[in-house]
Amino acid sequence: MPFKRTGFGSTHSLIRPQLQSRQYSTVKEQPEATPLRRSYLYVPASSERMLQKSLAIGSDVFIYDLEDSVAPTETGKVDARERLVEFLTARGTLTRSMSVADPLCTQKTPEDRLPHPSRIAVRVNSTHTPLFERDVVSILTLPAVRTLVLPKVTSVEDLETATDALEAFGRAKGTIHFVASIESALALHNVGTIAAWRSVYGPEKGGELRALLFGAEDFCADASVVRTPSRQELLYPRSKIAVTANAFGLEAIDMVCVNYNDSECLRDECSDGRRLGFTGKQAVHPSQIDVIQTTFVPTEQEEILRAAKIVDKMARAHAAQKGAVGLDVDNEKGNKEMIDAPMLKQAEKTIQMARAAGLPIPILS
Repeated sequence: MPFKRTGFGSTHSLIRPQLQSRQYSTVKEQPEATPLRRSYLYVPASSERMLQKSLAIGSDVFIYDLEDSVAPTETGKVDARERLVEFLTARGTLTRSMSVADPLCTQKTPEDRLPHPSRIAVRVNSTHTPLFERDVVSILTLPAVRTLVLPKVTSVEDLETATDALEAFGRAKGTIHFVASIESALALHNVGTIAAWRSVYGPEKGGELRALLFGAEDFCADASVVRTPSRQELLYPRSKIAVTANAFGLEAIDMVCVNYNDSECLRDECSDGRRLGFTGKQAVHPSQIDVIQTTFVPTEQEEILRAAKIVDKMARAHAAQKGAVGLDVDNEKGNKEMIDAPMLKQAEKTIQMARAAGLPIPILS
């Protein structure tokens, strides 16, 4: 039912049309040229040093943060916002905290040194705070920003607030992508309706949901979950978020590994997340990037080779008017595995991901 909403600017009022929702997807349609988004590195917008350092780091995506990594004071928030705007508009000059002698400091941040816009995201403050509107008004002036991470999303109402802001203050061209951060028991309860959301203004004016992100530490605090090294207590929320994201054609971004200096723990967590259906993972330290990027891709000797064999075998089977065929799994014992359409679909996804990562694809005769 249509309703009027006010609050974005002193004179702006909105008549909401009927709510639209995203349809279930049985196939995630992504062009092969789509770059992989495996690693999402948080960069505190309050730190000039960290902002400049991000220019030399190879993360797939940078989340320039205006929320939790910034001091929760009016001065801290304002300073971080202004610093980030300066940095991303290529007007960066020497700042209060840096000197000409600092090797990380440049007198300018040229646009060609910034990450590509597809690799830039900004985590704004929650829609439940007055800081959200101020963040959006500032950030939407930046052509380099195409993705907003929305923290503490609990229901579609938070996405409606965000889309209202875009419609009121958005730039003329270019779709803004939203990443909804699931950080509470209520958010997990509502995750299906959150994933199904679509802006009533359309993607160009009102933005488009691209991914679900799991904020594990906030979730544990809210749901009274006791964290353990096994992560067993997080199997249900992680599985639900990953499955829901895939059901609606969204990316699924796994939790931060808080033991950032333990590479084995990180690798195990990455492998675990990929098996559950996550497409990428958050990082809080540059040292985590390589492990995340090398884990969230198929292995060459096992997965890619097997996928290539399945594609080849099924092509031959289809040419012979067959819908299924046996695949050798143990040449010594002569064991075979029956493969059919669902396994072909999995194999094709593996090949697609390997291509996007620049990994070699075996050519089988």
